[in-house]
This record gives sequence, C-alpha cells and structure tokens, in this order.
Amino acid sequence: MNYLDVCRPKVAWALLLAFVAVPLTALAEDADPDAFDGPWKYTFQQPSEGWQKVDFDDQAWAEGYGGFGTRGTPGSRIGTEWNTSDIWLRRTIELEAIPEKAALLIHHDDETEVFLNGIEVAKFTKWKNKYDVVPLSKEGREALKVGSNVLAVHTHQDAGGQYIDVHVVDADNVPKLPPARIPLRPYDSPLITQWGEQVTEDNVWQEYPRPQMTRENWQNLNGLWNYAITSENQNDIPAKWDGQILVPFALESKLSGVERNLRPTEALWYQSSIEINPSEGKRTLLNFEAVDYACRVFVNGEEAGSHIGGNVPFSIDITKNAKQGLNDIVVRVEDNTGDAQLRGKQTLDPHGIWYTQVSGIWQTVWLEQVPETYIADLKISTDPKTGSIQITPEVVGDGAAQFALTATVFEEGEPIADMTSEAKDIVLEIADAKLWSPSNPNLYDVRVAVLDEEGNILDSVGTYAGIRSVGTVRDDAGHLRFTLNGEVIFHWGPLDQGWWPDGLLTPPSDEAMKFDIEYLKAAGFNMIRKHIKVEPRRYYYYCDQMGMMVWQDQVSGGQGPAWTRMRPNPSDAEWSDEDHAQFMQEFEEMVDTLENHPCIVVWVPFNEAWGQHRTVETGKWILQRDPSRLVNIASGGNYWDVGHIADHHSYPHPSFPLQQERLDSKVKVVGEFGGHGWPVEDHLWKKTQANWGYGGLPKSEKEYVARYQESIDILHDLIGKGIAGAVYTQTTDVESEINGLMTYDRKVIKIPAKTLQEIHAPLTK
Repeated sequence: MNYLDVCRPKVAWALLLAFVAVPLTALAEDADPDAFDGPWKYTFQQPSEGWQKVDFDDQAWAEGYGGFGTRGTPGSRIGTEWNTSDIWLRRTIELEAIPEKAALLIHHDDETEVFLNGIEVAKFTKWKNKYDVVPLSKEGREALKVGSNVLAVHTHQDAGGQYIDVHVVDADNVPKLPPARIPLRPYDSPLITQWGEQVTEDNVWQEYPRPQMTRENWQNLNGLWNYAITSENQNDIPAKWDGQILVPFALESKLSGVERNLRPTEALWYQSSIEINPSEGKRTLLNFEAVDYACRVFVNGEEAGSHIGGNVPFSIDITKNAKQGLNDIVVRVEDNTGDAQLRGKQTLDPHGIWYTQVSGIWQTVWLEQVPETYIADLKISTDPKTGSIQITPEVVGDGAAQFALTATVFEEGEPIADMTSEAKDIVLEIADAKLWSPSNPNLYDVRVAVLDEEGNILDSVGTYAGIRSVGTVRDDAGHLRFTLNGEVIFHWGPLDQGWWPDGLLTPPSDEAMKFDIEYLKAAGFNMIRKHIKVEPRRYYYYCDQMGMMVWQDQVSGGQGPAWTRMRPNPSDAEWSDEDHAQFMQEFEEMVDTLENHPCIVVWVPFNEAWGQHRTVETGKWILQRDPSRLVNIASGGNYWDVGHIADHHSYPHPSFPLQQERLDSKVKVVGEFGGHGWPVEDHLWKKTQANWGYGGLPKSEKEYVARYQESIDILHDLIGKGIAGAVYTQTTDVESEINGLMTYDRKVIKIPAKTLQEIHAPLTK
C-alpha cells in the first residue's frame, strides 16, 4: 500500500513531518491504555515455522505497544516505529467472556494475516487508512476461549506510509482507542561515545561547575544515588527504592544506568546519604546545575526548597536542615514534557527533529559552605572604550546592609589593577586593555572580596572578564553589519543542539563537551548558535577561552501560532498570563546565569514560531534587560519589527527575501540552512528509512561534500548582497537526523576541520 499516493508525494510528506512542532494526536482519548492496550511481542525478521501458534517461544522477540508503523500514516496512533517491509506480532489477551458479536478492530497495511490461538481468522490484501470493525466468522468466534488467547499478526507493506494495529472487540460495544502508550523504555541505541565508555561512578563530572564565581571549598555530589518511580499522586518519600541511578545523567539516558521513560502520570525520586560537617558561622548551600522539570528537595525528611524550570542552575539554603554527619537528601521530580512547559527538542514521541525526553537531574549536584554574609551572584560589564571592568556583587546575609568591596585584576597571574570602595559596585580601568575577540580571546582573572566595617574579608570569589562590545554599522553599500569592538565581523557558525547518544542532553564528560567546540573552532567557525538548549556553565567558559561567539536560544515549549516566516502581518499564539509569567521567569533565569560570559553576543527568544507569543513585549523586555547584546527576536520567523536582526531559514541552500525593503532596518542573516545528510554505517542512532537530511541524501561522500561547497558558494554571494551572518545545520547527527558534520557518537568526522577551514575561508576574510 501507499497511503501517500492519496495524500502527497512521500518526500514532501517527510519534510512536513520534520517540521511538525507537536506529536501527532491519537484517535480518541477516553479509554484506559492499561486496561485495553497491553504490550506486544514483535520481530522484523522472518520467524521460524509455527510462529502463530499458542506454544511458540517468542521470548527473544522485542516488546512494544501498538500501533506499529511510521509517523504520519493517516488514521494511525504510533506506539512503536515500524518501517521495514514485514512485521510479525504476538500478544496474549484475556477474555472474561466470549463477545456476543466478536470482531476485529483493525487498521492494516497491504497484506495482513490475523490468527487467534493458531487459527487464521482474517486475511486482507488491500490497505486501509482508518480503523474498521470486521466481524469474525463462525470459525473465528470458535477459535476464541474464556481466559488467555494468543493474537498473532503478520503484515507486509510495499511503499509509503505503513501501519498495523488490531484488537478483539464486541461489534456492538466498540471501545474508543486511547492515545498510543509511551513506551516504558526509550529506544536503546548501541551508539556510545569514547568518553561515555570511560564514565564510572567515581569519575563522573568532577569539574567545578561554576567557573565565573569560584570558591576553593566545595563538595561534588555526583555519583550513584537511589531512585524510585511512583504515581504523581504520591507525595510521601518512598519506603523502598527501585535501584540506583548515575547522577547527573537523566533517567532516560544510557549513562544513567536506568534507561526508563518518565510518564506524565509519574514522579521520579532520588535519594542519597551525604556527609556534611556544618561550621559555626557558615551557611550550607545545596546547588543543582539543572533538574528537568519541577522539583522539591527534602533534607532529613523536611522540605528545604523547590524549583520549577529544567534548564538553569538553582541553589537551596539547607543550613536549618543539615546536621553533623550523614544527611538524607531526597529530590522529587515531575516532568510532563508537554503543554506550556519549556522543553526544547524533547518529546514523548521521538521522531524527525524531536528527540528522546529528558527527566530529572541532568547536570552536576554539589554542596558549598559560605560565610553568613556572602556573595550570592556577580554582574560583570565591560567597556572597550575605557578599558573598564565593572563588578556589581549581590551580597546577602546579616552584614549585607553595610559592606565594602575590593577587587584585583590579574594578567598572567600578575596583579595589574585593584580598587577598594564602599560603593555597591566597583569599576577597574585597565591601561591599554586587550580586548576579547575570536582571534584574540583575552580574559582577565579577577578576585572580588566583601569587607566588613573593620576591613576584614567576609567572603571572596574568583571570576574573570573579557572586555568587548557588540553592535551594528552600515557598510558603504548601506547594508547593516555586525560589529565586535567596533570592527565589522561576519557571524559564521553551526546550529549546535548539544545532544549525545549516551547522555542525551548531558555531555558524557567535560572533555567531550570541549571537543565539540575545539572541532568547530578548528573548522573556521567563529560563532555557535546554541539551539533550544542551555548548556552547562563550563561550556560557555570554554567558548570564552577559545574565542567562540554564541547566539543563545531561549528554550521553547507550548503552543505556537501558524508559521508565517518572514511574511508581513505575523500572528502570535495566545498564552495565559500564568504560562507567560513562567516563560519570562525561565528567560530571566537564563539571562541572569549567562550574562557575564563575553562569548554570548545574541539572544534568540523564539525559533520558527515554536511557542511564539507576546513577541513585541518579550523583545522589548530583553532589549531593556540586556542592552549590551543584540536580539534576534524570532529565528526563522514569525518576524516582528523588534530587536536588531531579521532571520530567514532556508533549506538546503541559503537564501533571503532581499526584495522586502521593510527588512532593511535590520541586520539580515540566514539563521539556518544546509542540513546536508550523509549516513555513516555503524554510526547511526538506528538503522531506519526515517534517517534523513534536507534535500534528500546524496549518492556518495563526494556528492555530499560537493553539496556543502555549493551552499557555501551561494552564501558567499549573499554576503555581497547584505547577508551579515549565517548558521549551518548542524554540528552532529542527532538521533534520526543524519545531517551533522560529525556522527552522533563523534567517532567519525564527515568533513575534516582543515577541509572545512579552507572551504570557509572566503566567508570571514
């Protein structure tokens, strides 16, 4: 069968699926999946004779929930992906009584055979595009019995979309189908990175997680924790635990050691016994770099704090809860991965450009003890014109009302400027300051201390600063261009999603995370668009060190409007005040976390209309909140006249609607293009026909490189017409997307960095 013959060409349909922003919905929503839709055993390989019989041994077959098929097949509810030519299915069903009018509720592909207890009860030779009720013959009804029955099915398909799902029902009382079940386990790919292979409970993420505000004494809490999964209705700490999980890897990831999906109706619990030695006059802070999504934290049985938002760090003061010796730490997490929750590329239904969900702790957990009066945060701003570094600390505690500041700037370990002031901020001027740029990423180390009235140090932290400014200017032809420190610079980088086959959102190690940036820098990129994800803080630290500019996306989620790209009269989605307030809270937390990094030069609030709402209001807020950076309000549209940048997406080759004069007031960029795919055998997330790249897959590696070169040649021509920046999709393959410059496991570089540097040279000279 070929459903798509009736709908649209297969390639066009595949591209449509790639851009669908939410999973396809099921047929109905009022049936209980646990009662009606049990698991099947299935195989894609021809089984041995007698596979349809009751006593056949199917233990070696895989297990999954129905229906089985490909996304987008009309009338389908996909529980398990099937995209081979044949599938064999077996399932045991329990009958309390034989239905008076026994029938099959079935949606099937070209050639389908159905067996009950080893007897063929139906055979179909032509596909359907919806569920039908097919009454069983007299022989079919007689094959049924009270108690356990084995339902076995074989389906073959030729081309296009495909699907099989079948149930035994009473024709006079046909139940409505529930949504497809979320599988208990995510897809278990064999892919693993070289760094993931080396991860142990003793070496997992040992690096200091907050490089822009360092203290010498801290305690890393990563490692094996106990975990349990309960109903979302359970609020009491579990009496027993299901096993152990390797923190900080998410529940669904390979490196967690669990690989289990968290369903929206469930809660995930963590527990660890931690040695704490509280000191007189010190406060104890429990720090989480990221927990997805809503969590509550208990210390020694008492709730100590909570947080909502899965992408940024937060800290809980547990001084009142902590005791000398072992302390019981429990974290409760809920993660719906839906509705207005900001979740980025995560989905309960991974396919196309949507990836495996991520739940729970997914970045470092750590402990520190600080003075009663301490520095809770720093804001750093710089001015290249004066060579100045301004530092404004947030001081909390009993002595926060009256304090003085002292700061010293170091270059190569030697002090070059210092100042003490009773003001609430401090400005240090550097003579002949060296500015930060991709070609010379100079950073100054800084030591900041808070003093009491007698001049004694209450608290001190280490930090650093890169002196630089970003802006725009019109060239001789009247085109707006980006500037860095007053000089024109072409922003050239990849779309970088930061996903890993073994850690999902969590890089397997600090070294692995650094490897990606080093490769991109060596390849001649000067910018990275960090796409729909906030990385660990050390990621931006490495970008600061290596001189890699960053466009930082806000994490998306929620309902979006119709996608109108760059066309006039765009629309916004309607969001409730409550949902918008949470969106803005998470946006503020991201900006507050990252604003001191010189590498970040552009904020991107929205992408391709995903969750796009109150665009002008949001744009005006970020322009006021951080006037030191540029704002790309909506990468790929919907375009509104706010911010600095007009951003068009074009696949596979770059383009821009240059004829629209209303866009001349903005810097013009191609915020996504390329996506040229190349599959590398033995380095695919899964072997499937659904693996894809934009514009179809080339026939050879030579053709793949030629396509890349063609895109760069077109982009070079566009630069002369006013394009000031561009983003190539993408750094690595991600799940079924095979359009990376590297494979998903980073074991194969598809185009060497040196070759890319030569290809890119005309863009940035």
